[in-house]
Amino acid sequence: MGRRLVPLTLDNLSDLPSRCRACVFWELDPVSGERARRHGRAVSEKESWVSSLLSEWGTCGQVVYVDGRPVGFVLYAPPAYVPRSDAFPTSPVSADAVQLITAWIAPASRGQGLGRTMMQSMAKDLLGRGVRAIEAFGDARSRDPMCLLPADHLLAVGFEVTRRHPAFPRLRLELRRAVSWRTDMELALDRLLGGTTPIPALRRS
Repeated sequence: MGRRLVPLTLDNLSDLPSRCRACVFWELDPVSGERARRHGRAVSEKESWVSSLLSEWGTCGQVVYVDGRPVGFVLYAPPAYVPRSDAFPTSPVSADAVQLITAWIAPASRGQGLGRTMMQSMAKDLLGRGVRAIEAFGDARSRDPMCLLPADHLLAVGFEVTRRHPAFPRLRLELRRAVSWRTDMELALDRLLGGTTPIPALRRS
């Protein structure tokens, strides 16, 4: 089985699941996001967002391939590039952290260590750029959290609550902990990366 991990660029953005390519939940504020969806501009807005990050900040995601087929991805960015985060009651993301936006592995590819590899690649990329930590808004309410990662699954892989909330806690992971994830963490990572479902979810994301 050939596996390959590639930084997200405009050239492979089309390898994300189709609804993910039209997902602007995080990339635009709520009003602009709804307007983009209504006028059919979500895909172009997503492309513009990725393009801006690549030119102004650098890599904002990783895509994992098995035998040439894309089976998962992770997206992350500085909070200044994630307008929707301002709408959460537990914002803002800490000044020394990058926001984990979302991550996903296809069901058939879970249990193969791909999630750990992908997340550790993200951690190494960010550590190399001087980033100390990554934070995420978790969903503490739903078993199908759509655009948000489940809070309990984030906790299971080593995130800690940095600001409590009954629905949307903000959680933090020191990146050096992610780099040292062992194989015994793979089941927890599979649950985390299976906690968001890009197909129905991305109507809201």
